[in-house]
Amino acid sequence: MFINTNTRIIAPEFDFAQPKSLTEAFALMKEHGRGARLLAGGTDLLVQMKMERLSPPWVISLAKIDELQGIASDGGLSIGAMTSIKAVAASAAIGAGYAALTEACNAYSTVSVMLMGTIGGNVCNASPAADTAPALLVFDASAVVKSATATRKIPLAEFFTGPGKSALKEGEILTAIELPEPAAGTGSAFLKISRVVADISQVCVAVSLVRKGDKITGCRIALGSVGPTPVRMAAAEAALIGQAGTADAFAKAAEIVAREIKPISDVRASEKYRRQAARIIVRDALLTAWQRAAEGAAK
Repeated sequence: MFINTNTRIIAPEFDFAQPKSLTEAFALMKEHGRGARLLAGGTDLLVQMKMERLSPPWVISLAKIDELQGIASDGGLSIGAMTSIKAVAASAAIGAGYAALTEACNAYSTVSVMLMGTIGGNVCNASPAADTAPALLVFDASAVVKSATATRKIPLAEFFTGPGKSALKEGEILTAIELPEPAAGTGSAFLKISRVVADISQVCVAVSLVRKGDKITGCRIALGSVGPTPVRMAAAEAALIGQAGTADAFAKAAEIVAREIKPISDVRASEKYRRQAARIIVRDALLTAWQRAAEGAAK
């Protein structure tokens, strides 16, 4: 018989380290191997430990590594993996060119979780419902990943490999998220439906449109909570390229999305509800992004 022993207190003993450099962090990871878990904001790992689903003998915090902090803007953007969700939401540089990412971060649970949670942690957790993932996908973001001996850049579209699984290899740390500069005439938007504000999404969507006159010359649509990973909607994107940005065109693209997603039924929503909700919020997000593209062009 299963007995729930959870007291909301972390009971199992573990060793804790707080390196001040990546070099020190890599050395600790090598020393303790698979038994070590990296701690970013802790908004997922600590919950898993409290629920007795994880019991790592070593926890290595990345909080004191300066290299993993901050936002740099030079054409595109580079966001340090340990930058808090709240800091991303408050960034003027991000708000000016990447509205969907700002909105995704502002939809991220409660203020206390936004202050603790990090963009790197949200990405590495690889949840199908990760709020930042669809927004990062529509901006063609890449993950900068380092090990003790090498650096590689992984397109975010290739980073998520399954629920809770990513392309990270043993001994690697995500150090930054890079986003290219949006094309002129770009507008974007993010929408999320959840049971309550603090809950993870039942469905979320980010879109990015490039507008030239009354035509759509570029399009990205990505959703969360509708499959095993956050996912781009290639068929719906292709259907909009070269089209006029009309309510009818956006409704047709939303119908394509509703047909092609692969949602499940769970405690948060049914498969049928997720399809219907996706159709509506994709249409609405496209309309919003289209209007924003026009406002940006007028400035």
